[in-house]
Amino acid sequence: MLAFIVAAAMAVALCLCFTLTRVAAGDPIGTVELERRINPNFAPPESLTRLPGVGRTRAQAIVTYREDFQRSGKGDLAFQNCADLQNVKGIGPGVTDDMCQYLKFNVE
Repeated sequence: MLAFIVAAAMAVALCLCFTLTRVAAGDPIGTVELERRINPNFAPPESLTRLPGVGRTRAQAIVTYREDFQRSGKGDLAFQNCADLQNVKGIGPGVTDDMCQYLKFNVE
């Protein structure tokens, strides 16, 4: 029992040290930043769910729309800009406004 208490105390102390080190370095706590912008023309559903307002259902709807668009022969890329995402059922202006800053549409 004593070993458990000592181990728990050490874990808490390490967490506090790590947190205080980040705060001292100026890192914000509690914010999540994406490493890169997401291209909805190529991203898998798992990546799309990282966007605000996009859960599994909307992510799959984006992928389905993208695949149907490509099969229809209308062009290679279903999404040229944020507004094009409003063509996906269940995505309106509010959702696209929230996620647009995390998206990219150019091909790298």
